[in-house]
Amino acid sequence: MISPIFALALPLALKVIAAPLPASATAEGLDISAGLQNILANTQNSNGYTYPTDLTRGIIPKAIHSHNDYWRDIPFYTALSVGAVSVEADVWLVNNTLYIGHEQSALTTARTFDGLYVQPILNTLQRENPTTQFISGTTTKNGVYDTNSGQTLYLFVDVKTDGESTWPAVVSALQPLRAAGYLTTWNGTAVTPGPVTVVGTGNTPLDQVQPLKNRDYFFDANLALLSSSQANITSSVSPIASTQFSKYFGTINGTTFNSTQLATLYGHLAVAQSKGIAARYWDTPAWPISTRNAVWHTLVEAGVGLLNADDLPEAAGYGGINGFW
Repeated sequence: MISPIFALALPLALKVIAAPLPASATAEGLDISAGLQNILANTQNSNGYTYPTDLTRGIIPKAIHSHNDYWRDIPFYTALSVGAVSVEADVWLVNNTLYIGHEQSALTTARTFDGLYVQPILNTLQRENPTTQFISGTTTKNGVYDTNSGQTLYLFVDVKTDGESTWPAVVSALQPLRAAGYLTTWNGTAVTPGPVTVVGTGNTPLDQVQPLKNRDYFFDANLALLSSSQANITSSVSPIASTQFSKYFGTINGTTFNSTQLATLYGHLAVAQSKGIAARYWDTPAWPISTRNAVWHTLVEAGVGLLNADDLPEAAGYGGINGFW
């Protein structure tokens, strides 16, 4: 049986891959003439029905973080197809190359940070920022989403190898995006938003981020420590702070947070919001589904900035049903 959430996400998936209208629109429950069916099924063959930035047309950006994005069949693009505004890449520095994988045994020479993230993101942004006769005198760069060109894409880079040597390699690997002017920057005074906001996490060394007056990358602070050991971190250093859900909340019984768990949640968010920092929790319950959905609902209603999700269609559909996006 197809779940209601999957049924909601299916039309979006079809639209994203530009699937042609079925030969008989009655298969979709549409009562339209054969002539109109033919027009709708063949408009992709006409330049008049396409435009330069239509790669992501119709996709609504959603405050979803694609957790362990590199595990998906098609990293980055799958997240893009559902409107996730944040993706996560685990990187390992081996022989001066950044490879993608959750653990060393999963690494292959074909799966690199450049190949799975930098170049696909660059290609998408080039399509969203075409050079045409209609564009002149503008320096504003469009983001990856056609429906909201000002929405930044958060690129979390989870450093798995030694941070002191790996982070400089990450900074170097970002050069294609940097050269095109696509990165959010900090100049020591103000943050200038760009189509991509890079956030270092995992073994990313704070001392290679926080002291710099000119940089185009940021740091994933620990949400639970913003009132203690990381109290000096500001939004110019960490636009988003994350922490492990299970460590601070334990087990959610059924579908309800207890009073202690709610106090912890509101305490974390109050501190983050006072600093202008968005919040994200990882390692949230995945099962049972009723608990997972209840946790999602509570977190979004409380004001988290990014909903951490492994099942992207379910998260997108659940948020749509509940009016979150």
